[in-house]
Amino acid sequence: MTDITKKDSGDKEMTLVELISLIQNWIRYFLSKWYIFLIIGLIGGSIGYFYANSKEPVYTATTTFVLETGEQAGGLGQMTGLAALAGLDISGGNNGLFQGDNLFALYKSRAMLERVLLSPNPLDTTELLINQYIRFNKLDLENKKANQPAVDFKKDTKTLDPSTLRRRDSLLGVFTRKIVDNNLIVDKADKKASIIKVEVKSSNEGFSKSFNEVLVNTVNDFYIRTKTKKSQDNIAILQHKTDSVRAVLNGSISTGAIAIDVTPNLNPTRQAQRTIPIQRSQFSVETNRAILGQLVQNLELSKMNLMKESPLIEKIDEPIFPLERNSTSKMKMAIIGCIVTVLLTALVLGIQRFMRRLFETQTT
Repeated sequence: MTDITKKDSGDKEMTLVELISLIQNWIRYFLSKWYIFLIIGLIGGSIGYFYANSKEPVYTATTTFVLETGEQAGGLGQMTGLAALAGLDISGGNNGLFQGDNLFALYKSRAMLERVLLSPNPLDTTELLINQYIRFNKLDLENKKANQPAVDFKKDTKTLDPSTLRRRDSLLGVFTRKIVDNNLIVDKADKKASIIKVEVKSSNEGFSKSFNEVLVNTVNDFYIRTKTKKSQDNIAILQHKTDSVRAVLNGSISTGAIAIDVTPNLNPTRQAQRTIPIQRSQFSVETNRAILGQLVQNLELSKMNLMKESPLIEKIDEPIFPLERNSTSKMKMAIIGCIVTVLLTALVLGIQRFMRRLFETQTT
């Protein structure tokens, strides 16, 4: 029993020795190939250095603004009665419109991005932003095989033939998707605050700044218009009805005065000629005065509700030149390139040596 234990202990000790010997053997093998690692490492470092040198810097334009949604109007009670009879709703609406992540989705929507791309460049109003995007990305939009020239985005879509219009819409779709994936970031600056951050990144400093400014202005204006559209429509209708009733009221007052003027020396036996028009005029005046009072009251309430519903958007930071510049570190990329190529070379040499020894073992 003792002999067997000793034998097993000896076998284990020999296995550990063999393992250490095997590791040392591999280390000596790799050290013998130091010149290969040196050459490959220099090549990999050079590749990383030149890659970083050829990679264009990225310019980031950032706008932050605070968003406070307006209060929802309500509780007007009987003051809305006349407006309701007129088919109006001055109790407020748009509940939940563009709240939360919906505003982020609006910033990334195709309609908004297309509208921005087709807007003039603030730095050069003779050029559209989409043309600047095409130019600095060095895109060739000519279809030489089909003998089709590049699309002119300044032309009115009504003047384009169906095939050109299809190409135009297709290109706009491709550009908007690329911008969402590669250039645009919309998020909250702080998860607990109502501060929204819009970032545009590109290799062109002017485009980053211009696109950011136009995008923020376009989306925020659309948001405010849409959020208050219902209230503005109600105010316009109420204003029109108020002006109409006021005109009728003024006409009724004039009718009573005219009835007196046309019968200055009326025969007492002919009082109906004056009394009936005057009474009709007085009744119309009283009725329209009551209606006008209600309409004016509802109109003023609607204007107050519009002020409450209007969201507050106040910019905090805007992009200014020079923009934040992010470039790839040449030294970092050289070190990464050197390490990666050395590791790959070690892997190839190891596999090659292992396969060679396996082949020798099988042949013997």
